[in-house]
This record gives sequence, C-alpha cells and structure tokens, in this order.
Amino acid sequence: MKVISHGPLGRETTEAIAIPLGALAASLLVFGAFVAAQGANPLSVYHDMVRGAFGTWFSFQNTLLRAAPLMLTALCTALPARLGLIVIGGEGALVMGGLSAASAALASRAWGAPPAAVLAAMLVSGLAAGALWIGLAGALRVYRGVSETISSLLLNYIGIAILNHLVEGALRDPASLNKPSTASIGAENALGSLPGLEVHWGLAYGVLACALCYVLMHRTTFGFGAAMSGGNVRAALLAGLPVKRLVVLTCTLAGACAGLAGMVEVAAVHGRANASLISGYGYTGILVAFIARHNPLAIMPVSLLLGGIGASGGLLQRTARLPDATVSVLQGILFIAILASETLYGRSLAAREPKVRQAAPAPSVA
Repeated sequence: MKVISHGPLGRETTEAIAIPLGALAASLLVFGAFVAAQGANPLSVYHDMVRGAFGTWFSFQNTLLRAAPLMLTALCTALPARLGLIVIGGEGALVMGGLSAASAALASRAWGAPPAAVLAAMLVSGLAAGALWIGLAGALRVYRGVSETISSLLLNYIGIAILNHLVEGALRDPASLNKPSTASIGAENALGSLPGLEVHWGLAYGVLACALCYVLMHRTTFGFGAAMSGGNVRAALLAGLPVKRLVVLTCTLAGACAGLAGMVEVAAVHGRANASLISGYGYTGILVAFIARHNPLAIMPVSLLLGGIGASGGLLQRTARLPDATVSVLQGILFIAILASETLYGRSLAAREPKVRQAAPAPSVA
C-alpha cells in the first residue's frame, strides 16, 4: 500500500509549488486590472499572450530563444543565494562576457584561426570575463565587507559604461554609422542551430548548465558546504569549512554562467558587440531565480514562462494596441508578488505545530 507523507518535507514541497503559483495568479489579476484601465479586454490579452508565446511553432521557438539567456543569468543569482548572498549583477556580467567574446573573435580572426578555434576563444573569453566580474563582487564581500548586492549592482553600470566606451571608441567598426558596434565576427564563426530547430545552441548550454549546477549545489560536498555556510556561517567556520573560498568560488561560477549568456548573444544572435547586449536579460534572470526558489532545475521551466511573456509583447502591440513594454509591467508586478509571498513560507507548518504550554514557575522557598 502506498503511503503518502504529510511531514515537514512534504509541506515544504507543497509550499514551494503552491506559493509561486498563487503569486503568479495574483499578478495576473492585478495585470488584468491594469490592461482594463488601458481600454483592453483582459481575457483577450491573456489569450494573445499564450498565443504569442506558445500558439505556433514559430512563436514557441521564439520563446526558446529568449529562455536560453534567462537560464544562464538566473544561475548568476541562484548560485550565490545558496550561501545567503543576493547577487544582482547578471546584466553586467553578460555585457562583459559578450564584449570579451567579440574581442576574442576579432583577435582570433586577425591571426587566421579556423572557426572552431574562434568559437573556443569566444567561449573561454566569455566565461572568464563573467567569472572575474562577479568573482570581484564576492571577493569584495569576504575581504572588505562590501555588500555583494550593492557592488554587483554598481558593476552593472560599470560594465555597460565600458561597453559603450569601447564600441564607440577603440573597437568601433567604421562602417557602423547609426549604431556603434564592433566589427562582425563573421558568419562562419556564428553559433549554429540545434538539429531540426531554428534555435541556437545557447539553449543546450543553458539546460546543461542548470543540470550541472543542480548536481554541484545539491549532490556534492561543495554544495553541502555552501548550504551550511549560508545557513549558519559561525557553525560552518567551527566545522572548518573555508567559507571565504566558497563565497569567491561560487560567485565566480555564477558570473561565468552570465558571461556565457553574453557570449551566446554575440555568437548566435547579434554577430557583434553593441548596445543590443543591454537587453535586460540579467535583470529578468533575477526574477526567474526568485520564482524558481534558486533551484537550478526549476529555473528551466520558469525561464520558459518568462521567455514566453517577453515573446508575446509584439503580438500585444499589434492586436490589443498596447505598448511593447506592457509585458515589463507584468514582470514588475510578478516580482513584487514573489517578494511579498516570501513571508508565507513556513506559516502552514508553524500553524500546525502544537503549542507547548509553559509550566508555572515554582514558588520560591525563603
């Protein structure tokens, strides 16, 4: 006979599924009121969003294209969260990864490297740039006591400024008149598509990265040490864990994931580095990580959901006469709802625990 467990672990699993779904439903209700105030029919808007994200094979592939970088940038927030860190520097790491990848491609082409070597140089350069970018935030945290949230946020602006400075200066292609860009990496060096799909290999990179990060953080001693450090730093230090090294290594790995997303955007989408890299994938990845409860496996379906929301913006603009940024409003509402729902975790368990009645103090004896 099958026994169904209703213990604390089962309740935690139920909460991890039910609370984000409840936050999503509440966000859709608020969003419906918003679009109704704009004169649109909420039900028609919801229908168009589903159709624009998953209604046709073309729209579904568009959703997959948007989900690929979201998986990688979400890992940039999810992995440090295992140690109790809030890193929001995925946008800067993506930009630096894309800029470094484009620079490596141009240098490799100048040396006459074959396409396989060019792609390898782009991959290594993108990973290294993103790793160093977020690893710097981790190092500032452990060695100088600087908040990783503030430092990673400021590094976003620094990375964007460096991109704009270089693509409008030393790395600018003279042929790019209206939109300053680097020279093209060349069609022969572009990242190809998955067999049978019009979706680039970046999607496979994202899925593989999520799977490997799940194994690393949930099935290895490294992940156990990271979780222990995040749960109780003092206990981790007493147990002899290298907490500082764990923080720096985890932040470095997280940055490498976001840097890989930048490399994919250059190699498979834009073909060069320019302001198009600043697309907001890093910030949306924060929302993906929080909805997924920082679980690398849950990041995959959540990235698909958020990618679909982003892909439906164009259809809403054509059919409902709503601005393309309307989907960004939904994402903002969803982010607020997810943050507000954090207070609900553990309440059902606490409500069912029996209250211990304290005994009255014994009378003092003179």
